[in-house]
Amino acid sequence: MGTESLRFEVPPDYDKCFGCGKGNPIGLKLKFRNEEKIARCEFTPGPQYQGWPGVVHGGILSTILDEAMGWASLFYGRKTVTGKLEVRFRRPARIGEPLVVEGRITRDSGRFLIAEASAKDSEGNIVAEASGIMFVIP
Repeated sequence: MGTESLRFEVPPDYDKCFGCGKGNPIGLKLKFRNEEKIARCEFTPGPQYQGWPGVVHGGILSTILDEAMGWASLFYGRKTVTGKLEVRFRRPARIGEPLVVEGRITRDSGRFLIAEASAKDSEGNIVAEASGIMFVIP
């Protein structure tokens, strides 16, 4: 199931989303695809997303992981908002180095979903991972 088969109203200013909005000039413009209900994308962080010299800012990595869990919820067939986000940073993500980002739903309790996400470097090492509670929007 791709996003085109989901039935929900997208707000008129949705293209301004910092994570995935095409119309946000300073946004990440992440493009997630549905791979058997796993949200997956590739992203190469530029220098505008730097924290320490040469290293991606942790807040940017957190945003990317949060976005992956949100897209995983959509691909699962539910519209959600983040209720809780817990991030673990495992190693520095380098500016200019491609990341592979994945998000998935691990549990459905009806009113909320439990999700996980990870970002891996070009060698397959996890640079950051997250878990979250995604509240279902009725």
